[in-house]
Amino acid sequence: MASKQEDEIKAFREILNNESYGSQGEIVEALKDMGFSHISQSKVSRMLSKFGAVRARNAKGDMVYCLPPELGMPTAKSSLKQLVLDVTHNNVMIVIRTTPGAAQLIARLLDSLGRSEGVLGTIAGDDTIFIAPANIDEIEQMRQQVERMFEAV
Repeated sequence: MASKQEDEIKAFREILNNESYGSQGEIVEALKDMGFSHISQSKVSRMLSKFGAVRARNAKGDMVYCLPPELGMPTAKSSLKQLVLDVTHNNVMIVIRTTPGAAQLIARLLDSLGRSEGVLGTIAGDDTIFIAPANIDEIEQMRQQVERMFEAV
């Protein structure tokens, strides 16, 4: 028999796979309609982050939350090497190209490093990340560090 948490995760994934919910509030309401009355907006926010959900355009052109098919639900066995395709720089910014839908997940990881590790901040699209390095004089070392981190080829 599935646990309450497993049921929540299954329902959450089902909702995201519908690709029709554009706000966290809509996801909360959908979960409540499925019998999960205790779910709050803050819990939905944590679940979206935990499972690497991104906002993307659905077939109707609406911005909705979804789980990218290339990522599904990241697990401890997921390989970041498969998600990062290329790491380059132009002497000002480091640019990372990823598989479609993976940029926000990777950028979140890089943002967690912070300034002490050389990351001033990131901007992520669907498959591209711009890293503003803390020190552009050390940009090549930073690029190499990022490349090693993700074992990019």
